[in-house]
Amino acid sequence: MKVNSTSARPPPRILRQTRQPVDRPFDTFMVLIEENRRYLSGFTGQDGHFDESAGMLFITEHRQLLVTDSRYELQARTEAPEFEILCYKNDLASSLCDILEDLKTKRLGFEAARLSFRNHQRLQEQLNKRGLKITMVPTENLVETLRAVKDPHELDAIRRSLALSESVFDRFRVKLRPGLTEKALAWTLEKGLREAGADSLAFPPIVATGPNAAMPHAVPTERVVSESEPLLFDWGARLNGYCSDISRTLVLGTPDATFAAVYQVVRDAQQMAIDAIKPGVTTRDVDKIARDHIASKGFGERFGHSLGHGVGIATHEGPHLSPLRSTTLEIGMVTTVEPGIYIPGWGGVRLENMVAVTENGAVVLNRSPV
Repeated sequence: MKVNSTSARPPPRILRQTRQPVDRPFDTFMVLIEENRRYLSGFTGQDGHFDESAGMLFITEHRQLLVTDSRYELQARTEAPEFEILCYKNDLASSLCDILEDLKTKRLGFEAARLSFRNHQRLQEQLNKRGLKITMVPTENLVETLRAVKDPHELDAIRRSLALSESVFDRFRVKLRPGLTEKALAWTLEKGLREAGADSLAFPPIVATGPNAAMPHAVPTERVVSESEPLLFDWGARLNGYCSDISRTLVLGTPDATFAAVYQVVRDAQQMAIDAIKPGVTTRDVDKIARDHIASKGFGERFGHSLGHGVGIATHEGPHLSPLRSTTLEIGMVTTVEPGIYIPGWGGVRLENMVAVTENGAVVLNRSPV
């Protein structure tokens, strides 16, 4: 099975991995999350709105179905050759009942993060009307756990996406000058990524100047770039289905003393965290190393977000380098390391690299200097 030239794990593993002491919690797994659907089947249909679905997978020990509508039928048959393709024509809820009855489902596992309360109610109502005694079993992170560990093909796809993003920025940064607006810079960066061959953006670019850079997720405005103030960029591309995510903070002209001090603290915190990454270490411990260093320099209250996150088919996925959750790092995981310091009224500095976990520790995937 291929996902844009990337090997995916065989779907039955989903069921095998969920065995409990008292048998398996479900006999059919319904996959609704777009990225999980793509990872398992290769189908690239996009959902669009939250309550709109381009399709869903039904996986049992012996069968795997991709259910979609007429808009995506040809695409599904082309992209997911290892799945049975079923194109429904009537009400989706009643069609699902037919599918579940045909699969002889007794316990249906569904992705709780994706199935809305309204659609859960509709499906349950239809099941009751049909007299089908099927137990709905909520699940979390079953496919996401598989996606967190990348195989060599996925790592190569991520490297290619990152290389494209960096090459565009290398050409872009030499044209930076005072007088340009944040919006103009964001558009130039977006245009460059698309012209370089990106499928799309991994996310809308962040371009923040001066005091605006104190907002980690600032939205570009008409503010004009000036010399000697922070200029924060956060951008990434999606190429062949895989994302990249980078942050750089620059200054045009001569930086002030605050910038030099803050930049060095952030850079040191990033390097300390990267040096600590290796198999068996927890994500919480890595986050703590960077966070403690920033706090020791008097900026503890100015670093509020997590240290990093996994990147793959989605821009944000597991593992998460965060004080709020802890995952043991494994070989093949890819994560960002992006400490930041944000000072209201002045600006901020964030530096973000992507690293892969190997048996010998972390390998920085970026080629451009921080």
